[in-house]
Amino acid sequence: MSELRVDNQKINYMKINNEDYISITDMLKSKDGDFFVSDWLRNGIQ
Repeated sequence: MSELRVDNQKINYMKINNEDYISITDMLKSKDGDFFVSDWLRNGIQ
C-alpha cells in the first residue's frame, strides 16, 4: 500500500489492475463533519 498527503493528512491508496483505490477510512479521519460520505455519494462517484 502506498500513501499520499492531502492538506498535510496521510491517505493510503493501492493500485489493482492499473486502477488506484483510496482509503475511505483515511479520508474520514482527515475530514471534519458527519456528512462527508453522504455528500460525496450524493455528488456521484466516477
